[in-house]
Amino acid sequence: MRLNRLLQANDRFRGRIFSTHAANLLRVVRRVNLEDRAAIMNQLPHSQTAVPFFDEAEVQRVLHLEALIPAMERALIDFSAGRVLHPVRSVISVSQYSAFMGLMPAVYGDIMGTKLVNLYPNNATRGLPTHLAIIVLFRSETGEPLAVMDGRLITELRTAAVSAVATRLLSAPNACKLAILGSGVQARAHVRALGLVRRFEEIRIWSRSPQHAKLLADEIGGIATSAEEAVRDADVVVTVTNSPEPVLRGKWLKPGVSVNAVGAVGPTHRELDDDAMRGALIVDSREAVLLESGDALLAGANIYAELGELLAGAKPKPETEITVFKSLGLAVEDLAAAKLVLDALQKN
Repeated sequence: MRLNRLLQANDRFRGRIFSTHAANLLRVVRRVNLEDRAAIMNQLPHSQTAVPFFDEAEVQRVLHLEALIPAMERALIDFSAGRVLHPVRSVISVSQYSAFMGLMPAVYGDIMGTKLVNLYPNNATRGLPTHLAIIVLFRSETGEPLAVMDGRLITELRTAAVSAVATRLLSAPNACKLAILGSGVQARAHVRALGLVRRFEEIRIWSRSPQHAKLLADEIGGIATSAEEAVRDADVVVTVTNSPEPVLRGKWLKPGVSVNAVGAVGPTHRELDDDAMRGALIVDSREAVLLESGDALLAGANIYAELGELLAGAKPKPETEITVFKSLGLAVEDLAAAKLVLDALQKN
């Protein structure tokens, strides 16, 4: 009976009780009569402000690629310089739904936090996003929670922004032909982001679904075609598919091409064949690639450098016919993007 009444009291006052007060609650419970709700209320510390939650609409209102691209560049430099506490993400298999849940924590300057991200490939058949996420931010100095925000759009945009950073550094300044293998959310985001760093006169789209390829091509003024025809003579190639088998063949690539390999995650999945991996391999994180990238592991490819090292000038740009940037996604990118959102919303 007393336990039920305590739970009822907790439900009643839930908006004013936070996990950080759990110890205080236990002390109160030991001292007061559990039936005396007034005593509980009087002895509990009250938060001055609730931790805000920002939904996707609020994130979209303030998060812009023009600001995100330089923020990603700074984050990558800081990551490779060792200025970020950043373990490799933990991944939990939700096998009954052919899905995965990832936990991505990091400490970056005055903020720390975690992204909880779910990958549900079968959601595409339900009309739902395949990637869903929440980001939780804390103040590094005190551990105080700062905000919780939707992470789906942040994941979408920061991934494309990182590819834009790589493309600006690694592709020819006069690159004008873009090939995108894939036709989903990331394909669209990459068209926008890469268009901010290079002027593409021709964009070619391939997808395992010809209907989806044509839809995207019509939407952006591009050309829907075969994978080989899309890639031949392209200056920049982006792979953003969920394919576990190679969709990009090295024999299609011209000398001087810059490839952004984004879609395949996991040691047994790959979008590029061995021949496509013969050039210089640039990565976001050595440690993560050696654990998670089937593109690198299955081809036995050697890592030339992290992108952050090249951006900082710690290593020279590679002089090879092909450069491949393998992007797995880092928690520091999510935190940097979330900090942009938080700062912008606080100003508003």
